[in-house]
Amino acid sequence: MIPSTFPPRDEIARLSARMLLDIGAVHFRTDPPYVHASGLEAPTYVDCRKLISFPRIRSVLMDFLTCTVMREAGPEAFDNIAGGETAGIPFAALVAERMALPMTYVRKKPKGYGRNARIEGAMSEGQRVLLIEDLTTDGGSKVSFVEAIRETGASCGHTAVIFYYDIFKNTEPMLAEHGIKLHWLTTWWDVLAEARAGQDFDPATLSEVETFLTDPEAWRAARKG
Repeated sequence: MIPSTFPPRDEIARLSARMLLDIGAVHFRTDPPYVHASGLEAPTYVDCRKLISFPRIRSVLMDFLTCTVMREAGPEAFDNIAGGETAGIPFAALVAERMALPMTYVRKKPKGYGRNARIEGAMSEGQRVLLIEDLTTDGGSKVSFVEAIRETGASCGHTAVIFYYDIFKNTEPMLAEHGIKLHWLTTWWDVLAEARAGQDFDPATLSEVETFLTDPEAWRAARKG
């Protein structure tokens, strides 16, 4: 069912951050820090995939994501909802159900056999596609997925995520250069504020996390020094 209420933007951000904290999707660790897929170290890690195991929270966040997209892009802006392989697939299915739209998904690379497809499901020329992912860091993977969608003749000018890092200054300008508007529910700054309010972590850890979020490169350089 399509959500009919649109909570205030800041309340969506706060509640989304609280829910991620409540299910243990947010991890802060300074010694040793986490090593991300990029090979870079960070004291932060968020696991949005964990949401699929919490049906009540999952349902609320998917309502929030649907509301956010409808408010910021319009209720009739899309013809198809595409999930990015793999984390975006379940969330795309849930949003597509709420918006009563077809769902597809985009592979990270061609299958390598059969039709050698990157798009699974029915996507046709002229369709307006919304790309759904679990999160975005610097936005690079979103560009690759959108390019695959556009190769079908469909258009894709919007991507929506549950979690946006919001610590890399070039993310939104870079996406804009590729004709992509980013929509999100919550960021590291929202999580940090909610973690402080709820005393989810000790003050020293939260201070270290804030130092990292303010300037990730300086934080890494200081550790190496």
